Amino acid sequence: GSERSPPVYGILCATPEERDALRARFHTEDPPRTFGPTQVWTGAHDGQAIAVALSGIGKVNAAAAATLLLSVYEAKTLIFSGVAGGLNPAYGVGAVLLGERLGIHDYGLVAGGTFTRTLSGGIPVGADELTALTPVSAKVRARLEALRDHLTPRLDVPVALGGITTADHFLNCAATRDTLHAVLSADAIDMESGAVAQIAEEWGVPLYVIRTLSDLAGEDSHLTYPQMAAMAARNSALCVVELLDILAQA
Repeated sequence: GSERSPPVYGILCATPEERDALRARFHTEDPPRTFGPTQVWTGAHDGQAIAVALSGIGKVNAAAAATLLLSVYEAKTLIFSGVAGGLNPAYGVGAVLLGERLGIHDYGLVAGGTFTRTLSGGIPVGADELTALTPVSAKVRARLEALRDHLTPRLDVPVALGGITTADHFLNCAATRDTLHAVLSADAIDMESGAVAQIAEEWGVPLYVIRTLSDLAGEDSHLTYPQMAAMAARNSALCVVELLDILAQA
């Protein structure tokens, strides 16, 4: 209700597995409030108000959920926790990637049978071709570095800052995986982060993206994803707890 003090931290996830992993880490109240496709649970962590939103999959759902957390719940910080497909052969399944560069790669211009990527949110006609993901702010990067340094001795998987690119498709194609890694220097692909980054930038709030690799986005993604998704979601949720502790000290 409106009498509740508004949560400062808005935590987003896309799937029920990711939601379950987050709710296992935090004290949140049932039942959730439902706003169209979005469900939101409120609670607290070490006295800090939080709102956990299950957005659903894809850019439209993610942007709607982010806007909801910012407008209705007055979140001052956004965190996205979940799984992603790996693009960089240096990182295997289970590795944790902290988004230091974010973007969308399926937005742009089609002409003469060719698709040209452009920066999302702008008019594609006449725009420069998108050849790089957008770096996070120096402040967000510094806190991601602190999170990496804090987690590295505690997790038995690699934790790294990297580039995460977003599109409205599940990537199950090794050739496209290699192209995205080469052209955008992207380390992982998901279906939400870039959309939330666009909203966060417009609202002037920081966004922290934590993604654990549940598959390597090649021909066998559909085989490894279901088995690995729950494990990956748990790792990302653990990282969110550690991030909140770092932000509380900042």
